[in-house]
Amino acid sequence: MVNIMVVEDEKPISNLIALSLKKAGYHSECAYDGLEAIDMLEKNYPDLILLDIMLPGADGFEILEYVKPLEIPVIFLTAKGDLNDRVNGLRYGAEDYIVKPFEIMELLARIEVVLRRYHKLDRIINILGLEIDTDAMCVKKEGKEINLTKKEYDTLLLFARNPGNVLFREIIYERVWGGDYIAGSRTVDLHVQRVRKKVGWEDFLITVPKMGYRLEVPR
Repeated sequence: MVNIMVVEDEKPISNLIALSLKKAGYHSECAYDGLEAIDMLEKNYPDLILLDIMLPGADGFEILEYVKPLEIPVIFLTAKGDLNDRVNGLRYGAEDYIVKPFEIMELLARIEVVLRRYHKLDRIINILGLEIDTDAMCVKKEGKEINLTKKEYDTLLLFARNPGNVLFREIIYERVWGGDYIAGSRTVDLHVQRVRKKVGWEDFLITVPKMGYRLEVPR
């Protein structure tokens, strides 16, 4: 599972980001000041760092200098929206720069772009008898291509990248349709049912009552 470090001294923002990452199928760990982040990096290398600039202990630019030799991609999260600050952030080596306040869906989309750039997300996914080619957007079972609509494919890919994790209906809708989920809508449920049937995952794509769905992969 992709591991993302969140370095943000405002705990409500950090907790919101961590919860959103969990719902999207990522593992996350949080640091609330620069020195704590450096201590954590000495013990474990994340796949990506979401990094505030204005931090106690050591600021974001100092942490970025420490991270450069480790080749860990960094996305700056900051309230400093001045053009010069953004340019400096990118010149220092950050992969992206997001100004607060931001929409969670935008953050998740930018995270995915950076992970792809660093090949943290596999191009070919083999899972439960399926071969998913994420570049060609092609799904095969026993060598035969399965005909899926774009939304069905996106739904399938979301589960394939997050096996074992409960995906809330709200998150599925936001990641696949790109909007706010409307309570009581059957759109997600109908697409999941069609995906189950088309790929033969009736025994693996499990409904989690009052929450969403989980893809169970036998060990």
